[in-house]
Amino acid sequence: MSDFFSDGWSLFVAGVTIAGLLFCIVLLLIAARHRVMASDNSTGHVWDEDLREMNNPLPRWWAILFVLTVVFAGIYLAMYPGLGSNKGSLNWSSKGQYEAEQKAAHEAIAKVYADFQGKTAEQLSQMPPAMAIGERLFANNCAGCHGSDGKGSKGFPNLTDGDWMYGGDHQTIIKTIAEGRNGVMPPMAAAVGGPEDVKNVANYVLSLSGSAHNAIAAQLGKSKFGACAACHGMDGKGNQALGAPNLTDKIWLHGWGEEAVINIINQGKTNMMPAHASRLSAEQINVLGAYVWGLSRGASATTAQAR
Repeated sequence: MSDFFSDGWSLFVAGVTIAGLLFCIVLLLIAARHRVMASDNSTGHVWDEDLREMNNPLPRWWAILFVLTVVFAGIYLAMYPGLGSNKGSLNWSSKGQYEAEQKAAHEAIAKVYADFQGKTAEQLSQMPPAMAIGERLFANNCAGCHGSDGKGSKGFPNLTDGDWMYGGDHQTIIKTIAEGRNGVMPPMAAAVGGPEDVKNVANYVLSLSGSAHNAIAAQLGKSKFGACAACHGMDGKGNQALGAPNLTDKIWLHGWGEEAVINIINQGKTNMMPAHASRLSAEQINVLGAYVWGLSRGASATTAQAR
């Protein structure tokens, strides 16, 4: 049934297009006819006693341009898609042109990135040309969410602090950029218990990072935290394989405090980072990944020394 309607619309569009061209030709023929309606070569229509409508033929240059326009339209429709589903003799499409342009662009880009192939993040971070390109790629593709300095905002991770939900090595960052991430925490209120249990668990979560909390409520919520431990671990340090955040480091992506934690437990949270593999080439993602890796290098080194 869908094919029937598709073919029907295609024929309809083709018919209307051809009818429009034929109408233009007929209109030209009618307008070109010289029919004298009065002895003075006018149509017989007179306004204000001396203003007459003459019956002169169309100027030849105007008629020639009109004919050329119709001929051009016919040639165009024969070469390019315009008659319904007919693809034209050139088999052109906007999609095909876009893909060809993208292929040419990627081939040109590959030459620019040839010097960066096979390099580690550490090596790329020591190459000013690579980091200059990475900075521009970050500004054009990442800064809208993570900020021009990479420090993020509420709901958008800080890329400079050494805290990684999925891992901060070069290959993991590349995977994140290319494929995107879809982090989902389901509502956990039913698994935790009643409203008072949720409040107690929220205080226990706050206690894990040494944040301000109600110590008595936290102690009561410790046993209920087991419902959360499957993802965050019994120690609350998270699980990078699942993208479960570390609850012990005082880094709060979606807001801090008892009320914020209670809301997340009750309502859950979904966060998505779009995939960029369709927008950026593998060479670009490699350099961008090294630039992002470098944003937290100082923080990671500081954290490692502290441990």
